[in-house]
Amino acid sequence: MAHDRKFRFGVQCATAQNGTEWAALARKVEDLGFSSLFLPDHFGDQLAPLPAMMAAADATTDLRIGALVFDNDYKHPVVLAKEIATVDVLSGGRVEFGIGAGWMNTDYEQSGIPHDRAGVRIDRMAEGIEIYKGLFADGAFDFEGEHYRISGMDGLPKPVQKPHPPLLIGGGAKRVLSIAGHEADIVGINPAVKSGNVDGAAARDGSAAQTDQKVQWVKDAADDRYDDLELNMLVFAVIVNDQREETAANMAPLFGVEPDQALEYPHAWFGSVDEICEDLLAGRDRWDVSYLVVQADAIDAVAPIIAKLAGT
Repeated sequence: MAHDRKFRFGVQCATAQNGTEWAALARKVEDLGFSSLFLPDHFGDQLAPLPAMMAAADATTDLRIGALVFDNDYKHPVVLAKEIATVDVLSGGRVEFGIGAGWMNTDYEQSGIPHDRAGVRIDRMAEGIEIYKGLFADGAFDFEGEHYRISGMDGLPKPVQKPHPPLLIGGGAKRVLSIAGHEADIVGINPAVKSGNVDGAAARDGSAAQTDQKVQWVKDAADDRYDDLELNMLVFAVIVNDQREETAANMAPLFGVEPDQALEYPHAWFGSVDEICEDLLAGRDRWDVSYLVVQADAIDAVAPIIAKLAGT
């Protein structure tokens, strides 16, 4: 069924001082009209995603929960599939399952987890996706790949959402976005972090022109299923004020673009509430992106934008 591409909004949060604070944050996010709360999946100063997802679900009624995104290398797919299905059951079917191949150098260096070249990590993720879907489906599942072997395993419990929690795959390179076009329910159009560090090259890769190319890769791979996809984008900066051009000029160097290009940079929002809403409508027309995920420091600033656009 074709996706309606109505606007919805998520927020990515990483930590809280205690359970009371985390629950209050989740309730605030839901009350402001956010559709979802995500966590990153790294080894630094953040809560572990799965228990934090469950705590957020317990504190709310309808808020959807997930990670942007789980690193396939950090857990065997059999383990992560069981954990995701369990949280989907206990939350009443509110999980959005983001999965990726891994990218952050420090995670691998500090943990000692082997940091294979990108092609190997992506191969392993692609096998993992087949395993997740197989274990979420009814009946026993077998798989024989280069990286994993599954023999007669019936993944239990089964998730509430059928055929599985919405699968979110995001990235900025052609191969990952092509896999997303083939396999995902939600496709994240984001900068490629090729160096393993958030740097100038990654920022420049998020330009409007680059985004045109990335959406085309998804369309080419998805073919006749493209209309069924929900397109998602991470937003790294939100500045709501009445000095749009001045703010864009000041921020442009951070993204490696010229000031006029910063005004159409899709991963940063500058201007008044009305100006930002106009940008998001134009972006949806250009890229079909209707699911926007901001950072925790933008929760209050984005609330009036959600009030105007969510569900439209």
